[in-house]
Amino acid sequence: MSADYHPIGVFDSGYGGLTVLKEFVSQLPDYDFLYLGDNARTPYGTRSFDVVYEYTLQAVKELFARGCHLVILACNTASAKALRSIQQRDLPVIAPDKRVLGVIRPSIEYASKKTKNGHIGLLATLGTVASNSYPIELEKWSGGRVARTTQQACPMWVPIVENNEIGTVGADYFIQKDIERLFKNDRDIDTLILGCTHYPLLIDSIRQYLPNPEVEIVEQGKIVASSLIDYLSRHPEIDSVCTKQGTVNYLTTEQVELFELRARQFMDQHVNAQKIHL
Repeated sequence: MSADYHPIGVFDSGYGGLTVLKEFVSQLPDYDFLYLGDNARTPYGTRSFDVVYEYTLQAVKELFARGCHLVILACNTASAKALRSIQQRDLPVIAPDKRVLGVIRPSIEYASKKTKNGHIGLLATLGTVASNSYPIELEKWSGGRVARTTQQACPMWVPIVENNEIGTVGADYFIQKDIERLFKNDRDIDTLILGCTHYPLLIDSIRQYLPNPEVEIVEQGKIVASSLIDYLSRHPEIDSVCTKQGTVNYLTTEQVELFELRARQFMDQHVNAQKIHL
């Protein structure tokens, strides 16, 4: 990769961030993107705050070293457990001219506008739920529009996606149970945030088990892509250093062949990846 290559970095602990990358490529086709999946150490959802922060910072530094001036944490767990520390503690020291953004803020802003009765549900990993990032941020940024946020951890959903069990009887069993548990705790939920970037691949089953078809489902890919477009328009100093040759490159910390096989499921096309060590 040449010295004048400055892609937008996209990081995830595994494959879920590819649902966000796919929307980036669709909505910003002229930009260069560099995806990094820490597949060797996934999942992050069950790991401690300190470990997630350490791993995420390593990935951010790697992407900076490869020319990125802007990195998107396309991972809810990393956004919940590491983003603020990296923004406030690390960037001023290691890269004051570079930026790191997450997926939670755009999601809660969108959900806050969409809810009619102020009752929001969240389906997410154990780590994201334990962080309480969504309830905290919704209370902070909703302007009083959100009356209640109800969370439900879905520990089986990421393995379902990554083991290609989508649509099976076993997968639907866990999806149905978790949705039932969520709505049992608040039957008035009218807006549902899919707080993990893997979950859009389960959207058909999710819709099937919703108690009310009118519930608004918040998928992060399109929302975060729109937010990125807005961010770049408001920060021309960042936009001007992002190269625009329409390329997409992939890095993984796991076996290349496995990454390429599974990434094809997310991107709907063949991908070529490079293995790295963090």
